[in-house]
Amino acid sequence: MTETRYAVVMAAGKGTRMKSELPKVLYPVCGKPMIEYVLDALEAADIERIAVVVGYRSDLVRKTLERRTPRVPLVFVEQTEQLGTGHAVMVCRNELQNHTGAAMVVAGDCPMIQVESILKLFEAYASNQQQPLPSCILGTIIKDNPAGLGRIIRNNNGEFIGIVEEKDADMEQKMIKEVNMSYYVFHTPFLLEALNHLKTDNAQKEYYITDVPAVMKSRGQRVIALPILQPIESLGINTVEEARIVEEALQNR
Repeated sequence: MTETRYAVVMAAGKGTRMKSELPKVLYPVCGKPMIEYVLDALEAADIERIAVVVGYRSDLVRKTLERRTPRVPLVFVEQTEQLGTGHAVMVCRNELQNHTGAAMVVAGDCPMIQVESILKLFEAYASNQQQPLPSCILGTIIKDNPAGLGRIIRNNNGEFIGIVEEKDADMEQKMIKEVNMSYYVFHTPFLLEALNHLKTDNAQKEYYITDVPAVMKSRGQRVIALPILQPIESLGINTVEEARIVEEALQNR
């Protein structure tokens, strides 16, 4: 048993809209595969062990990352079927089953991820250790143009209820500007338990990691959504044009 800070990086996707045969996470941003920005940030935030979930052209992802000089051991986990982000974490069960502390789950295609944001999420987890333990701390951001992103749903008291993906959102929900950027810190035993309750009753017929916080809430567990991410972290990459925007932002920094 260990309290080591763990991270799972989802890196199995193809990224069809990038118009490249490369796995999405290997698409270069300022000459560097975008996943390396994520790994650099996790390492700088003192994450002690990282599992990288690979799928599409997994051999190339492995070879590329094995050429790095990592400060943190990387473990590669195969997602042989692409059944969604929730499934990407499911395949890490064996890696996580003996872990009793906090585990971060993050996408491998977010090169604008900031070390400060990672640290804030872990600090929020550590500072909320009174009973009941937090099952999940998730980082959110307020974005004027939230198109394409999952919306954060809160009740009248401002408490987190769940995340609705845009494809599943109604018109009122699409007006919400607080969005999910896939930065999660989970209490690992609660995460593994919640994965058992994921369903595929959504537009994509996939297991969503975004459904895990709502599952936890339905089981009476604490989920805290914190709008602490920096504006630059709202820049995601799904197209070649978005990659150019991110490159410009990186060069300006």
